Amino acid sequence: MPKVYFVIPCYNEEEVLNETMKRLSRKLQQLIADGKAAEDSRMLFVDDGSKDKTWSIIQEKSGENKYIGGVKLSRNRGHQNALFSGLMTAKEHGCDCVISLDADLQDDIEVIDQFIEKYMEGCEVVYGVRNSRKKDTFFKRTTAQGYYKFMKALGVDIVYNHADYRLLGSKALDALSEYREVNLFLRGIVPLIGYRSDYVYYERSERFAGESKYPLKKMIRFAIDGITSFSVKPLKLISNLGILMCVFSLIGFIYALVSYFMGVAQSGWPSIICSIWFIGGLQMLGIGIVGSYVGRIYSEVKQRPRYRIEKTIINGEPDKEEEAGENDKDGKNAS
Repeated sequence: MPKVYFVIPCYNEEEVLNETMKRLSRKLQQLIADGKAAEDSRMLFVDDGSKDKTWSIIQEKSGENKYIGGVKLSRNRGHQNALFSGLMTAKEHGCDCVISLDADLQDDIEVIDQFIEKYMEGCEVVYGVRNSRKKDTFFKRTTAQGYYKFMKALGVDIVYNHADYRLLGSKALDALSEYREVNLFLRGIVPLIGYRSDYVYYERSERFAGESKYPLKKMIRFAIDGITSFSVKPLKLISNLGILMCVFSLIGFIYALVSYFMGVAQSGWPSIICSIWFIGGLQMLGIGIVGSYVGRIYSEVKQRPRYRIEKTIINGEPDKEEEAGENDKDGKNAS
């Protein structure tokens, strides 16, 4: 029986946390009773610097339920870093596999059995994939599907309609710990790990309570992080666009000379202004894209920690305090 850890990132989830803990605890006990998970399996709720009572609830429930554990980050570091900290904490406690899911109960926990079955069959990575997006708004469904297709077109190996509901075995966790980039995009990193993988399809539900922690602004930022972290094609696109504009400019210059010598040339402000604005817009777009990549390089070369763990609770007792995110073999902070 594998030692299974659930990792659940949380940010201001006090409205849904009690119900999430109750359902996941019931599910974990069922897995243990059915012989699909070891008795020392646990749940890790990662508090990503919440401003509400999220950590208080985690502390209280961990004292009442031995299966509930918690990780408190010293400040808000974003969903991907919070998830990564939980995965690495589970790895340090000798788990056989980790299942990551959101705290809002939108991921169908009844398919967790299928995750574990595929793991027992030899899969190190199991992706939770949505059956459909019928419950999404037209805008969200269209933009999400367009984003996946765009990422594929850029050459990024990303699983269609998959978020962060997945299982990772111990080998996959070891491999994941070797990826040192500061700008985390786990949906793109995990497929790079390799190993045998499979899919579990499920129907995504409505949020149980509270509001989404991923408004449009954060979704756009997350999408840009994914693009700039895994593809340099936008940079190549700028170069190709520049060459194309040069060709068009040459054609336009020849046309202007011919028109001038034929005596049919007409001067006008609209054409000049439109040309200037068009070229200026392309230049600003190009500078912006290049700047995004320079910013990523700037973040990476500083080698700052991805996160810092303030407290960890396992088996109802504080486990670690004031610990950095991850250390390399030489003892130097590499996160």
